[in-house]
Amino acid sequence: MQSTSKHERAEFSSVRKSVLFLGAVMVAYILYVVLSGQFEEFTASLAGVDPLWVARGALCMVCYYLLGVVGYAVPVSRDRNSPLGFRDLMSVEAAGIFFSFLSPGGTGAAPAQIYRLTRAGLSVGSSSALQYTRFIVYEAAEGIFAAVMLIFRYRYFFEVVGNFAVIGLVLFGVKIIEVFALLVICLYPGFVKRSGNAIIRLLEKTPLKADFDRWHDVVNNQVQEFSDGFKSAAKDAPMMLLALMVSLAQLACQYALGWFVAHAFGFHNADLVTCLAAGSMLELLTSAIPLPGGSGGAEVGFATLFSPIFGSTITAAYVVWRFIEYVGPIAAAVPLLGLRSRGGRNVYQRIATIKHALARFWSGMPWHKHRRGARGIRLTPKKVDRK
Repeated sequence: MQSTSKHERAEFSSVRKSVLFLGAVMVAYILYVVLSGQFEEFTASLAGVDPLWVARGALCMVCYYLLGVVGYAVPVSRDRNSPLGFRDLMSVEAAGIFFSFLSPGGTGAAPAQIYRLTRAGLSVGSSSALQYTRFIVYEAAEGIFAAVMLIFRYRYFFEVVGNFAVIGLVLFGVKIIEVFALLVICLYPGFVKRSGNAIIRLLEKTPLKADFDRWHDVVNNQVQEFSDGFKSAAKDAPMMLLALMVSLAQLACQYALGWFVAHAFGFHNADLVTCLAAGSMLELLTSAIPLPGGSGGAEVGFATLFSPIFGSTITAAYVVWRFIEYVGPIAAAVPLLGLRSRGGRNVYQRIATIKHALARFWSGMPWHKHRRGARGIRLTPKKVDRK
């Protein structure tokens, strides 16, 4: 746990650098708007934004966060002995948002989340297994969502967006390969370890200088933990399917933000499915850029994918979208990082209490009582003849 804590401190140092980098990007973006002569149009567009639709978009991102908590709670709820409570999971999901958005390529999310799981009382192995399972399900959901959106809106990408559709297809192909590689690691860890160690031994013979012992350790230990965690979770097929459905709903909340922004700018004829498809492709693009927040790819991707909807207001629309999807969640995640259940009721117990309360509520409904009476259960006491 101590090494994980040190790693987290290193991630915080990386976050500080990322904040400075993003600040420089924002300054450069403002200078571009001013020097390109778009400033008056930019301010006029922002002045006409409907704040109610912006608030609805922000609420949609709150749902994204809550569904992320549920995504962790689904596998945890099956373990009555788990030390994790809902506050712990809220901290874990907040750490995922904060470190993923502020670290290059989102690489800081998993170590920070594993650290919070271990801090809540879960063993390192169990924390890694839970995190890896959640990661695989989320990645699979991204691939499935992108595939469905390509099926329903392939004409939009090819006819309206043009050559950018080819980039979208390439990114989708990379996502499919990534999910396939994760499945190979999970299902065939022995093959992966042998192949990985063989590649490292070849690299040892080159002039390349690196900590090859650590690489061997990562291949031999992390791959096996990854596989064991997934196989253990995969035995519960209904749980995995439910976790996948939750992840798909979570992604829909994030990808729908373009639709809310379109309504905020008065484009009430914007198609929700088209916005979902564009949001899906945009996320694949930004996640492929190895910079904090996908800087560069996010701006180009949004302008290309959403310009048919926003037209000349695309610059102001990007600012509003970026605030709802990126800046706001980062700020909101900070106070949630320190949440802890501190030995209270765990997730299993909380859900058992909710189920019991719902059962009592349902049994007290008039139609439920009527159904019980119709089945021959007496609803009033039998009169007794005292003669």
